[in-house]
Amino acid sequence: MGLSLTQGVKLPYPKPLLSGLFILEVPNKRESQKNWSCYVYAIVKAGGRQEKVAVGDTVTVDRIDAAAGSTVTFPAVLVVDGATVTTDPKVLSGVKVMAEIVDETKGKKIDILRYKNKTGYRRRQGFRSKNTRVLITAINGMN
Repeated sequence: MGLSLTQGVKLPYPKPLLSGLFILEVPNKRESQKNWSCYVYAIVKAGGRQEKVAVGDTVTVDRIDAAAGSTVTFPAVLVVDGATVTTDPKVLSGVKVMAEIVDETKGKKIDILRYKNKTGYRRRQGFRSKNTRVLITAINGMN
């Protein structure tokens, strides 16, 4: 009364073969490339780091001194538009990534402990970074 594998039912696990071997269903490479053909993202420089962003993403960056709701721009380091990758500095000088500040947050607490044995030297210090969450609204300047 079991279900046969030849009935076209997709199983959430690999299909067993005769001698204990398994067939893994590998997605078609061409179909996966079709899905990425309309995907646009940029690598931007924000707060001494580089972040990968797309329109609609919310990214946490180092603190920006601006009010919530205001608009900021980030310079692009690299832009991927489907199959085309742009790294030319002359072209990227005209590309601006627009973002809106959502709110300010604090990072994870870091505990700093200094200890030297046999001397009684102990120091404890804590640190929390101040961050800003931004919503990417547009990638302007790409034709």
